Amino acid sequence: MNRITQCLHGKGTISRMMHQKKNGGNGSRGEYLAYAAEYRPVIFWNLTNRCNLNCIHCYNRSGPENGLHNELATGEALALIDDLATMGVPLILFTGGEPLLREDIWVLADHARRRGIMTALSTNGTLITPEVAEKIKAGGIGYAGISLDGATAETHNRFRGTADAFERSIAAFAHCRDAGVRCGVRVTLTRENNAELPALIDLAEEIGASRFCLYWLVPSGRGIDAYNRLQLSSREVDDALTLLYRRAKETDPKKMEFLTVDSPQDAIHLLAAMKRDNSDDIAEAEELVASLKGGCSAGTRVANIDHQGCVYPCQFAQAEELRIGSVRDQPFSQIWAAVDHPILSAFRDTSPVFTGHCADCRHTALCGGGCRVRALRLCGDIHAEDPFCFLNGNE
Repeated sequence: MNRITQCLHGKGTISRMMHQKKNGGNGSRGEYLAYAAEYRPVIFWNLTNRCNLNCIHCYNRSGPENGLHNELATGEALALIDDLATMGVPLILFTGGEPLLREDIWVLADHARRRGIMTALSTNGTLITPEVAEKIKAGGIGYAGISLDGATAETHNRFRGTADAFERSIAAFAHCRDAGVRCGVRVTLTRENNAELPALIDLAEEIGASRFCLYWLVPSGRGIDAYNRLQLSSREVDDALTLLYRRAKETDPKKMEFLTVDSPQDAIHLLAAMKRDNSDDIAEAEELVASLKGGCSAGTRVANIDHQGCVYPCQFAQAEELRIGSVRDQPFSQIWAAVDHPILSAFRDTSPVFTGHCADCRHTALCGGGCRVRALRLCGDIHAEDPFCFLNGNE
């Protein structure tokens, strides 16, 4: 996760993050969670594989045609939360599919709160009515990330596969705001919505989003099918990062923060821009990025649990060859503590030997070679170069 705003605005913010990291990184402040101790990860939990939409880039092929498909029962889910609490997990992000289709989500959220775990929601927003927004607030869910894949109804609805998703998702922001629920925009940038990025940022400000979180396409789920058609070029990525950097500098950090996900190499672009601008915070920003020991959080600071209880290094690594275990066979805490599991070892290796452009790049100590899921899916080798890297062998 590349936290543009937090690195750009205020020495004090970065200093507090560094202090938090050196002291274990397990405080309750949400902005510190990216720097939590790596073996107490943020959990991306796919509560269900059911969804009321059918998005063309869905990373796990969720959709209306999916049934219950052996979802964890309520009792199993509550026991999982107990185990996560025991190991000190700081945050559970309820995702899907569409997590609001899971009828017991309010029971699970309340139980997590009682066990001292913060919760957040990743949703398409179309099911958030005023009543649901009040339930989100009452359930102690501290943040809702709502997907917007276009600044216009035409673009967003094309991605989402329905005629009214845009209108309902926009309305969800108002419902959340009225209920006192903090929410933000999540956008996956592709060739088909790249031109709308400036307008999307404007829209996010207009609807009161507290966060603008840009995801890059990862070849996972239906994203595999659409990858070659939708993926951006290195120049388009560079332009998007430059725009986010400029808008983050101009925007009051108390109003909206900017960040990118799925490409640890984005931090290299941020640091280079801060150097060019002679930023007062550059030294601490460099220390902060270096402290993450490779950028990618998969298998260390984040973990994924799918709707059936299978465990993966991250939400984009949902494939049988990357399956670590199942909470139906063994508690998550034991699965995650394994020191000799080949998949976890591959993601946790702090000195991997890369091939391709990453083999000779002087930045790999900071970015960890980018996204290992992209390398595996597109090159057939977890230690290959990340084909999406905007540097692509160039400085």
